[in-house]
Amino acid sequence: MPAAPELVCPAGSLPALKTAIDHGADCVYLGFKDATNARNFSGLNFDEKSLHEGVAYAHRHGRKVLLALNTYPQTDNWPSWTRAVDRAAEAGMDAIILADPGLMAYARRTHPTLRLHLSVQGSATTHEAINFYHEHFGISRAVLPRVLSLAQVAQVIAQTPVEIEVFGFGGLCVMVEGRCALSAYATGESPNCQGACSPGKHVRWEQTPKGMETRLNGVLIDRFEAHERAGYPTLCKGRFEVNGASYYAIEEPTSLNTLELLPELARVGVKAIKIEGRQRSPAYVAQVTQVWRAALDQLARNPEGFRVDARWMSELNKVSEGQSHTLGAYHRPWK
Repeated sequence: MPAAPELVCPAGSLPALKTAIDHGADCVYLGFKDATNARNFSGLNFDEKSLHEGVAYAHRHGRKVLLALNTYPQTDNWPSWTRAVDRAAEAGMDAIILADPGLMAYARRTHPTLRLHLSVQGSATTHEAINFYHEHFGISRAVLPRVLSLAQVAQVIAQTPVEIEVFGFGGLCVMVEGRCALSAYATGESPNCQGACSPGKHVRWEQTPKGMETRLNGVLIDRFEAHERAGYPTLCKGRFEVNGASYYAIEEPTSLNTLELLPELARVGVKAIKIEGRQRSPAYVAQVTQVWRAALDQLARNPEGFRVDARWMSELNKVSEGQSHTLGAYHRPWK
């Protein structure tokens, strides 16, 4: 069996970065405090001071730092995105995670030694697409969207020299990432360009006689009874009335959890496991990183005898959406 995959953990803040490193992350990924990253929320991400402190902390511990530069620049703001590439190079990033081909070309031309990863926002689901980015822009790693079965992941890996990273735990996305238009439809602001799905300025919670209602730019997304916790309103995870019934018509609130697939992911040659959640707390980062570090270490020690510890699942369920988990598209028994 190939070596156990790297563990790539989210860092939405400096405390989260340090927590991830302290609990066993091999790499952390982060973003700047602007629209160049796809988690452009108030209170998240890194300014110059926290960035340099975080990179230094990670490198002192022998770990890597990846910059998510994974939104799409437009003609009127191109300099902001190229400056972000320059800032990444100046800060000593181990790699930048890109979606826009024009930005890849700029990075390769201006900073030829800077390692480039293809973001999940690039929507590359075939080896032909990944090999195109490798040939033309020197991409070293690609993050696969969460829509491929395990067999499809294996087929991609077998036909590309590019390292493959997959999501192992965290929030799901029903779209091929990079192609979602739901938030833009409701708010006029695309997460692919402005960096936020359901931007905070459009979000409202209101207590009504019918319950707590959540709205996105005035659009009713969900209604919660007193015993339910009101979630952040995103169109894909709202409840809607369809043929007289109200239910999660697009996506159930549940988290991806692939712990039981870990030996198979390693066997097919997955290079890295990514944990979703830059918008989550340092406590979430600590809990998830600790579990996945233990699982990967057990896999490395005894790949044939790997077993999922029930305590791992219990800990992960505590931080899962809806306190439940799924194998997502990886497991399709009907195929």
